Amino acid sequence: MERSLDLANMSRVQEFILLGLSARQGIRDVLFVVFLALYLLTLLENTLIVFLICSHTDLHKPMYFFLGNLSCLEMCYVSVTMPSLLVGLRASPCHVPFAVCIIQFFLFISLIGTKCTLLASMAYDRYVAICRPLHYPLLMRPQVCLSLAMTSWLGGLLVSVVKTTCIASLSYCGPNVLNHFFCDVSPLLDLSCTHVALTELVDFISAILTFCGTLLIALGSYAAIGRAVLRMPSATARCKAFSTCASHLVVVGIFYSVVLFVYSRPSRVEPTNLNKVLSIIYTVATPICSPIVYCLRNREVHAALQKTLHPRRVSSGSAHVSCS
Repeated sequence: MERSLDLANMSRVQEFILLGLSARQGIRDVLFVVFLALYLLTLLENTLIVFLICSHTDLHKPMYFFLGNLSCLEMCYVSVTMPSLLVGLRASPCHVPFAVCIIQFFLFISLIGTKCTLLASMAYDRYVAICRPLHYPLLMRPQVCLSLAMTSWLGGLLVSVVKTTCIASLSYCGPNVLNHFFCDVSPLLDLSCTHVALTELVDFISAILTFCGTLLIALGSYAAIGRAVLRMPSATARCKAFSTCASHLVVVGIFYSVVLFVYSRPSRVEPTNLNKVLSIIYTVATPICSPIVYCLRNREVHAALQKTLHPRRVSSGSAHVSCS
């Protein structure tokens, strides 16, 4: 028996091979440049958002507090998956040690769980702002916002600890090839050579709590917002209320639709190129699009950006107004 255990330990997978995006070498070089540019642009956009929110008191509001948290998360989120994607395009296949793969999985699950909760918190913030405006300063006071943000980060961390413990405790005896560009749940379960029923159950329950629970909160908030908007007497008020929610609703719709499609399939179904393309949407596209969607039509963010880029012009304009 001791000998069989030794053989099992010797045959345990020490590293995983990520196939990444399948393409010819010439296309790989082009994709590498494109994704590297997208990665740097994502970091720049979200860093700018965080800087504007922290440096301008006009943006010290609950909506921008959550947006700042989301921007910080997006920078971490894209930094977890993008490096292995870039390495895979530059030197395919990408060899990832077992411990590094587990760490990447842990960070990815933690951040995606945090993002779901943050999006639900932002939907609740919009619900209070539109449906209960008189109680907004009380219901969304700084202590409440901080508690919601901490719950989002700690909740994602807790879910990730449970799921990572289950994944890491499985035995991987070979093969060690993951048809993906990062270490995700389904490819790892597919390579396990032990019984995974308990791990699949934990994965299913955590997905229900994380994805479906936060999605129901967001949908319930927007259902109430929709009813309130339809009752508004003037078209101008309805348009203004809808414009404050449209950007968040777009991000929620894209993110949840793609994530639920990818993770609703059976756990041990072989990953396909379609799933890798869809994974790119919520790991690469949404982090770069979120700052654009949220701030493209936001006058307060535009004003803060103008103050940052042209401080003398703004101060001279203010002085001219005061003198007149």
